Amino acid sequence: MAGQETTPQHCPGYANFKSLKSFVCKCQKCGAEKEIFSDEFDRPHRCGSCGAAIDFTTCTLVGEGKSLSPR
Repeated sequence: MAGQETTPQHCPGYANFKSLKSFVCKCQKCGAEKEIFSDEFDRPHRCGSCGAAIDFTTCTLVGEGKSLSPR
């Protein structure tokens, strides 16, 4: 066999996102959940159901880029 090709372990660009954290935030007005990533906390977010502003203090961590748990 000439050169052997290998399958990459991760998607291209994985290294840029491996430190991201995923948070689920509940809307204070209607209770709908919205997933927000840690690199998106620098901008305001609105609920997709009712349009109310999302309060980041109500968010809970649900996953990390380095986490081995299934998503």
